[in-house]
Amino acid sequence: MNYLIAVVPDRFQAEEAYTALEKGGIPLAKIAIAGKGYKTADELGLIDPVIQAKKKAIFMAYWLIPFGFFGGYVFDLITGLDTFSWAGEPGNHIVGGVLGAIGGAMGSVLVGGGVGWATNTGSDTVPYREYLEADKYLILVENLGDLGDRAVPILRKLSPETLQSYES
Repeated sequence: MNYLIAVVPDRFQAEEAYTALEKGGIPLAKIAIAGKGYKTADELGLIDPVIQAKKKAIFMAYWLIPFGFFGGYVFDLITGLDTFSWAGEPGNHIVGGVLGAIGGAMGSVLVGGGVGWATNTGSDTVPYREYLEADKYLILVENLGDLGDRAVPILRKLSPETLQSYES
C-alpha cells in the first residue's frame, strides 16, 4: 500500500491536519492518525526494518547454505586438495562442503540485511516508529492517484516536520 505520511509534533496539529484533509475532500476512510491515543505502527502496517532484515537474512539462508555446501563440496572434489588428511578423501569433500555452507550462512547475513538486523541500524526507510516513540504523530493519507496530489498542498500549509511517501 502506498501512503503519504506527514509527521507533526503534537496531537493538536494532527487533529488540525485531519480536519483540513476532511475539508479538502479527502475521504475519511483514506486518512489515519498514528500516535498516542490513535493507531499504532503495527495496526497501520508500517514495516519494522529490523524484523524485515531478519526475515530477509533467513530467507537468503534457505538457499545460500545448501548452495554453499554444494559449492564447497564440488570445489574440493575438483581441486583434489588434501587439507585434512585425517578425514580421508570423502571426508575432505564433506569438510569442504561444510565450510562452503558456513560461507553461505555468512553470505545470507551480509547480503540478506542481517548486518542491519544484528547491529540494529535498520534500513534506508524513514524511521516512522522512532517518531512515534518520540511522542510525535503521523498523518497517513492512502495515496491513490490524485488523492495524494490533493493532500500534499493541504498538509504543506500546516508545516509538518516531514512529508514523504511510503510504500509498505
